[in-house]
Amino acid sequence: MAERLPHASRQRRGKAMTAAAGSAGRAAVPLLLCALLVPGGAYVLDDSDGLGREFDGIGAVSGGGPNFGASLHILKVEIGGDGQTTDGTEPSHMHYALDENYFRGYEWWLMKEAKKRNPNIILMGLPWSFPGWLGKGFNWPYVNLQLTAYYVMTWIVGAKHYHDLDIDYIGIWNERSFDINYIKVLRRMLNYQGLHRVKIIASDNLWEPISASMLLDTELLNVIDVIGAHYPGTRTVRDARLTKKKLWSSEDFSTLNNDVGAGCLGRILNQNYINGYMTATIAWNLVASYYEQLPYGRCGLMTAQEPWSGHYAVEPPIWVAAHTTQFTQPGWYYLKTVGHLEKGGSYVALTDGLGNLTIIVETMSHKHSRCIRPFLPYFNVSHQFATFLLKGSFSEIPELQVWYTRLGKPSKRFLFKQLDSLWLLDSGGAFTLELQEDELFTLTTLTTGGKGSCPPPPESQPFPQVYDDDFDVDYPFFSEAPNFADQTGVFEYFTNIEDPGEHRFTLRQVLNQRPITWAADAYNTISVIGDYKWSNLTVRCDVYIETPEKGGVFIAGRVNKGGVLIRSARGVFFWIFANGTYRVTGDLAGWIIYALGHVDVTAKRWYTLTLIIKGPFSSGMLNGKSVWKNIPVSFPKNGWAAIGTHSFEFAQFDNFHVEATS
Repeated sequence: MAERLPHASRQRRGKAMTAAAGSAGRAAVPLLLCALLVPGGAYVLDDSDGLGREFDGIGAVSGGGPNFGASLHILKVEIGGDGQTTDGTEPSHMHYALDENYFRGYEWWLMKEAKKRNPNIILMGLPWSFPGWLGKGFNWPYVNLQLTAYYVMTWIVGAKHYHDLDIDYIGIWNERSFDINYIKVLRRMLNYQGLHRVKIIASDNLWEPISASMLLDTELLNVIDVIGAHYPGTRTVRDARLTKKKLWSSEDFSTLNNDVGAGCLGRILNQNYINGYMTATIAWNLVASYYEQLPYGRCGLMTAQEPWSGHYAVEPPIWVAAHTTQFTQPGWYYLKTVGHLEKGGSYVALTDGLGNLTIIVETMSHKHSRCIRPFLPYFNVSHQFATFLLKGSFSEIPELQVWYTRLGKPSKRFLFKQLDSLWLLDSGGAFTLELQEDELFTLTTLTTGGKGSCPPPPESQPFPQVYDDDFDVDYPFFSEAPNFADQTGVFEYFTNIEDPGEHRFTLRQVLNQRPITWAADAYNTISVIGDYKWSNLTVRCDVYIETPEKGGVFIAGRVNKGGVLIRSARGVFFWIFANGTYRVTGDLAGWIIYALGHVDVTAKRWYTLTLIIKGPFSSGMLNGKSVWKNIPVSFPKNGWAAIGTHSFEFAQFDNFHVEATS
């Protein structure tokens, strides 16, 4: 084995007793000692009595590349269902019963990009919402089990046929009820289509009642491959363990991506296995690429929320994940000898069974590792010396590479820094770490780790104060227009064959039926855009109502809520209706009415709406002529611009223009 490892220099042998952080400065040096005298309290890492559970990977909801950055093993994507799923809606591949389109949304692109970087990345799909036609009038996906299973199966087949993507795992219904018969029908449907390799994970909610249901139903036990729980707090339950199935934390983290969020991730990546036997942890979410004022702003492993500038930030959770992901792979095994440190913190060790060993040690404090959920009982972490003893097949390892992270004050912070390697030839396989609070060590036989480097990102810029989009895109790469964030309904590029002139290319709201919802979607459709700080602004847009008599559309400013809170959004909303009326409301739901009246409006004709908001007053124009003037609007003081429709109805928008003066 020694021959397969890099030869250490004589100089390094001379430093066998300590490994320093080089130029980092003496105050920042973690002490690593090759222990010649091992005290009785050593932590033994041994494979003599066999190994623990198979490691299935670290992932994110939606991814990575080998030995660069996060290097994720798993990418979990939403199967778009046209409904609001936390920060926006994602389009379904089947808006209607006879409709199939496998190029909507961004998830296909994301999966292909992930595969480019890591061809072995594991792909998972999970529905949050479902298109309304599956419910046959009910807000429930299990009305026709065969139909829903067929719908999910087509997504898997479409991924392969149109994008050459092999989906590895499929889920049931995110954080909602499961139906035992549906799970069985789904398995039969997949098998009938030759998709035996696609595994089922259930139920992406709590450990119960799925675990007990599996113990009581042999067929259900056989068709489910993995039990996935969300935000388990590093704990599992007895029934889940009794199933003998793989246990995953199939959604976790969702914490602000500062040092506390990084501490949260560092703690759960170790302790999900130590406390709960979970062999995979999947963070929500992959990249915070949505307006920051939407729910759970910046709760991604990194941040990229300015597509107009190209600015992004590689946040600390990326480097915390790298401590595990860069030095393990799915198919490795945990050692049985893992656990908690005497004075707080934890350690795990994994092996590929071929002589390689990776040890991850974390000392995240309670204060700096609280995840957004669940409640974290108090614990204490203090300064300590921890001695590890390598035994079994690891006793002859001559050298370990060392990677180090310290979270906290910027002046003392290190993120994924490589230290001098640890030489073990004369130590009997023992070494000692001096551990402070909020530190992370990886010690590994692998020499392939790397922080990587890339050019600095463009400077951060606010959303442009003047923004125009005429939607004149003949063959759009994405189905949705840039910077618009659909919050209820789906707005897609549309080629209007009925109008070969100015309005041939438009943006169209394409849902004519309320989806089977996951969240409290609004009863109107709405897409927001711009800078949440905007107060004084002019919004102008050409609009086209497609539904006679009952149809209606709006433009808006100062919209103050989105995501799962969209139903209660306030702002200034200017509506026109096909029955020849208009309204000005202070909320999306239409309860706060500022003005109403009659205008010369009908369906199937284009109109230009203009909304002007300045200080405490607002005015509106139709085709350049004033409809209402200087209506007082005291709340909210700021928010996004928006477009939308009165109900789930077809409508078109063109020549969108917004100009903000503050």
